[in-house]
Amino acid sequence: MTERRPRSRLLLDVLGYVAARLLLVAVVTAVILGVGHVFGIREFPVVVALLFAIVIALPLGIWLFAPLRRRATEGIALLDERRRRDREQLQAKLRGDNPAE
Repeated sequence: MTERRPRSRLLLDVLGYVAARLLLVAVVTAVILGVGHVFGIREFPVVVALLFAIVIALPLGIWLFAPLRRRATEGIALLDERRRRDREQLQAKLRGDNPAE
């Protein structure tokens, strides 16, 4: 059970970060379209607004969602360390060594 909890927490952290970034793109797109309507541009292409929103949201999301990114990165690092340790223990067992636990 302790093995599943960190993985599920990692999944929640990564999905939360991705969802926040996508939501930011959607909000910036809506703002661009709204500003276009205010200035009287009714036929502004949504694809163009979306592309501008992606370009604007990339650096903005890094700054705004730094705590979410750090938490997801720490979870990935912990999982990577656990896999490395398990792989080393398995290799030691296959060699016939007594792994220090």
